Parts: sequence; structure tokens; C-alpha cells
Amino acid sequence: MNETLHRKFPKITPEGLDELRKRIGVKIEKTVEPWCYEATRDNIRHYAHGIGDDNPLWCDPDYAKTTRYGDVIALPSFLFATSRIISGYVGGLPGVHAMWSGANWTWHKPILRNTEFRTEAFLKDLIEHDTRFAGKAIQQIYHVDFYDAKNGDLLAEADSWCFRTDRDQARENGTKYTAAKEKGRRVYTQQELDSFYKYYEQETIRGAETRYWDDVNEGDELPTMVKGPMTATGFIAYAQGWGGLYIRANKLAWQLQQKHPSAGIKNRFGIPDCPERVHWEEEFALEVGAPGAYDYGPERTSWLTHQVTNWMGDDGFLFKANCQVRRHNPEGDIILIHVGLPANSRKMAVIWSRSSNAQNSRMASFLRSARRLWNCPNDKGFLFQPLGGLVERFRNNPEQTGRRPASGRVSGSCRRGGTHQRRYSAAVLLQ
Repeated sequence: MNETLHRKFPKITPEGLDELRKRIGVKIEKTVEPWCYEATRDNIRHYAHGIGDDNPLWCDPDYAKTTRYGDVIALPSFLFATSRIISGYVGGLPGVHAMWSGANWTWHKPILRNTEFRTEAFLKDLIEHDTRFAGKAIQQIYHVDFYDAKNGDLLAEADSWCFRTDRDQARENGTKYTAAKEKGRRVYTQQELDSFYKYYEQETIRGAETRYWDDVNEGDELPTMVKGPMTATGFIAYAQGWGGLYIRANKLAWQLQQKHPSAGIKNRFGIPDCPERVHWEEEFALEVGAPGAYDYGPERTSWLTHQVTNWMGDDGFLFKANCQVRRHNPEGDIILIHVGLPANSRKMAVIWSRSSNAQNSRMASFLRSARRLWNCPNDKGFLFQPLGGLVERFRNNPEQTGRRPASGRVSGSCRRGGTHQRRYSAAVLLQ
């Protein structure tokens, strides 16, 4: 047994929480710089490719010239690359593990090529939970506003949160992944892989074919989207476009560890390395209580908005997206994302979205729960409205478009072993 298996990590303490609570509502004046200050052509493309999205509206300037924008624009989830805080860079409780676990987004304007960003952020709340993963856990919620640095326009806003957990408690006493660990990892046959790869062959991007409200009907189903199989290579591909939180090399890594010693946790060679390596180093992932090296939370949220932007087409606008990440997707998982429209009325169109692990065997009970979850009152629904020029214009004056506005919601969950992996909802503006 080596040092790695015997060491103990810092714990959540009342004193640490008291200090952290003092930061609630206080604007964060100084933080680590973002991965992307600007929405350049390459930055946009690298982020899109990091989630497996090759939509030409983000990636092909020649194609994008033919659209209303006249150039490539950024996919909505690109904003994860413009703020480390929205992506999980948390303060306080040094040495206590942080797992990014969800975000509620609102976008106000399309993100045009070469937009420069300015962000403002503050700690919004701390909520204590009792979890099967690690017992006591603290939900640490931040709010971030995203502005156009040149003209000051508010482009988007979001709340995101991490769960701070005791690594030793999760490893030694957590019960969330007991059954999964006993079952072991699945080894796929080529035939099984081919049965999932067919979804890549069939993936459709709506593109220039405008989707109107009248095109949306009760009972419609969108093509199933696949993500995976999960590999450490795939997680790193996402980090290349998104930037990561603590990934540094050589002198810059040393500087980070000098400033924040808990950001340099020794590996099996006795060398300080970043805690973010849970996403590609199986040994360390197991040490913090995870079922293995696993995907990034912002990556997973971006997969779900990818499904929506494929469906809505170039003239649609993703207005809201809410996502709760409930479980890890370790190496070997294959994720299927399903979307449909099971309910419709004059005032509300409810679109459901569910994503399932390839080993899921309890989808029926999930669907019953989902129908209860998504049967929400109108005042909690979101808007399907036309897009043309500024979104605010049509939010205030929908009659100017000559199209009938309708309200709607895109919702979803992912189940693995009988537990939600994520819950998801989104709102789209249509012609």
C-alpha cells in the first residue's frame, strides 16, 4: 500500500463554512483569468469540437455567411469557456473536493464572432445536504453575468453550483456507487458498439431549414443523440476547448501550487498534480469516491444543449437551459439523449428530453416520474417566441413578428441504476 491510498484529505468544518458565508453577495473582484476572452473563430470551433458538435453555424464561415448572422456565431454553451467561476472554480474550504453539479442559464442575445467578454460574479448561497455519495455536502451556488465588453450589453446570465464533499467520507462510507462497483465495468462487443454508432450516422442538423411554431406537434420525437463511449481522451478533448480549471504546465503549475497548495495533490510518484485529474486518472478518481475517471459537468450540460440546437435550426434561439447533474459518467458509459413532445395546448407545449446510460434497465419508472415532473403550471413554463433582431424586442412585442408566440419547455433526465443522472430543461425561441 502506498502513500496515496493512506492519506487523509481536509474536511468541511464549521469554521470554514462561517468564513465562506461571509462572501455571500459580495462581488468577486479578482479571480483567475478565463480560458477565452473572445469568441474567435478558432475558440468557437475548438469548444464545439470538444463536445462533438460540427454544426456549420459555429464551425464553417462560408456556410455561416449565408445565414442571418453573416458569419459564424458561438454555440450557447461556449460561455462556459469565458468564466472559470461558472465552470466550477470555487473559493473557500481549501482541500475539500468540489464537483460541478448544475447550472441554470438564460441567454439574451446571440454570441457573435469576435465578441469580447466581461463577467461579473458573486457567491449566491450555501445549502447543506445529506447525500449518499459523501454524507454531508455543501451546495455552493454562484451567479455570473456575461457582458459584451465593448458595448456593455448583457448577453447571458447563469447560476451554477458545485457540491463540496469530504473525499475520505465518500471513499470509505459513500453508498451511491456500491452496486455499480460490485457490478464492474461493461466490456462492449463490436456489434454492441455498432448499435450505438448508428446514431452518429443518423445525426441531423436542422440548419437553414427554419423551424416554425406550426411545425411543432404533440407526439413529435427528435432523433436520438448518442454521446460516447466515454473515454479519458474524450474528456481531454473537451478540456482543450473549455480550458479546465487547474490544468497548468511547468512553471505555471508551480506558481498555482505555491499560491494554492491544495491545488497540488501528490500523485503516486510524489509529484504535486491538479485535483482535476479525476477526469483522466482512474486511481485518483477512486480515491475521492467516484466510480472511475469521469466526464466534466459543463461538458455534459453542453451535450444537452447540443441536442436542442441541432433541432431548432439556424433561426432558432436557445433562451433558457437548466441542468442538474446527479451522477458521474465514468469511462465506458454510453449516453443516449431522447427528446419528444408529449403534451401540447394553446398556452403551453411541453417537450421532454431524457438521456439514459446504455446499461439502464428502469426507463419505464423514469418516464412516469418525468411526466409528473414536467406537468408544471403555465407560470413556470418558458417561452417559445420568434427570433429576429434583438430577442428583447420580441419578448416585449411578439405581435410585431406576425407569428403566434407560444410557451414551452424542454425537459429531461438521465437515469443510471435507478437514479437520475441529470435533470434538464430548456426554452427555445422559434419563428
